[in-house]
Amino acid sequence: MGTAVIDIGTNTLLLLIVDDAMRPVVDLCRFGRLGKGLDASGLLATASIERSLEICREYRKVIDEHGAGTPIVVGTQALREARNSADFVRVAQEILGAPIEVIAGEREAQLAFLSVARTFPELAGSPYVVVDVGGGSTEVIVTNGTKAVSAVSLPIGAVRLTERHLQHDPPTSEETRSLFTEIDDRLAQLELPTGVPVIATAGTATTLGAMALRLESYDSVAVTGLRLEAMAIDAQLARLLTATVAARRLFKGMEPQRADVIAGGVAILARIVHRVDATVLITCDRGVRWGLAYERSAR
Repeated sequence: MGTAVIDIGTNTLLLLIVDDAMRPVVDLCRFGRLGKGLDASGLLATASIERSLEICREYRKVIDEHGAGTPIVVGTQALREARNSADFVRVAQEILGAPIEVIAGEREAQLAFLSVARTFPELAGSPYVVVDVGGGSTEVIVTNGTKAVSAVSLPIGAVRLTERHLQHDPPTSEETRSLFTEIDDRLAQLELPTGVPVIATAGTATTLGAMALRLESYDSVAVTGLRLEAMAIDAQLARLLTATVAARRLFKGMEPQRADVIAGGVAILARIVHRVDATVLITCDRGVRWGLAYERSAR
């Protein structure tokens, strides 16, 4: 049977199916871009809803093919925020044959922390920071090495910040400055330790890892556990901010559908690394979807 989990985010819809030994059988990413234009309008766009419902139909077929039964389905920032999210949720639930739980940012943060703690047991006992950069929000979790001591969801993400600040292609220096200023202002609200590792999950982080490795095709095993220093992240960010979207799509390791928003996401990671004065940033392919699967297996 196994367990199926669907994570409906602002930028992507993710499907994970694991077997009873918690080995991944299916791990799919599709770009619904539910949050496109949401920051300005407060609404999910019709085209984004239709695109995302089509992905739900695909995922239901894949789940049936693997006999995985009723999936666990969660929605995050776009569905928390949009005034018309019920228009999507109602139809998506019918297609998937499962309820969609729209989870709070704090719950999203706890799931990201759980997946990181289970993926890197060697980190237990010493403090670190977990960062989950999404399309519409970023979750920041501080742990003392045994439990989360704070978990905060900030309303900044790769899609939101790109739409808000980066109007030109490539962005102007003024746009880049305003991007950094908003990120720094949001981070200033947080109490963060210094001189500790940052563990980064979700698509921005894994794409950053794939770019650093110059991967011809994505490899979750290679990306999970990759260690990057601040200087390397700054270099990748500078490269992204000075390239057109068309040029970014050709970068080795780049998912083409992320090319237009990736700079905003990497900027969040870069500013957090500097704010924490992190010893290293470690990328992790296992995020919220894995946290849900770990929870289910524990039950």
